[in-house]
Amino acid sequence: MLARMEDISPQEGQRRVQAGALLVDVREPNEFEEVHAEGATLIPLSEFEARFSELPKDRELVMICRSGARSARAGEYLKAQGYSQVVNLAGGTLAWANEGLPTGTGLEVRQ
Repeated sequence: MLARMEDISPQEGQRRVQAGALLVDVREPNEFEEVHAEGATLIPLSEFEARFSELPKDRELVMICRSGARSARAGEYLKAQGYSQVVNLAGGTLAWANEGLPTGTGLEVRQ
């Protein structure tokens, strides 16, 4: 049984990232390149099971995708792997951009 993901608003997501949470985008590189939430780290869902261990367990993770579905699945997977501080950004990158929060383009990725 997978743990239910807590959904947070784009504004709350930005507040948590500013407070030190890591924003993890699970879309594919071509989607990320088009537009992404500023400061997001890209780990595509297609590579997620192989790469999730790159994510810190001692820091809150805010999961994001296009609309919130893939990031919820990735977050539930992380919870099943023992990550405790994981939340999902409701509405994903679409909602983030619609709220006028900072976005970037291209594949430059911050770690």
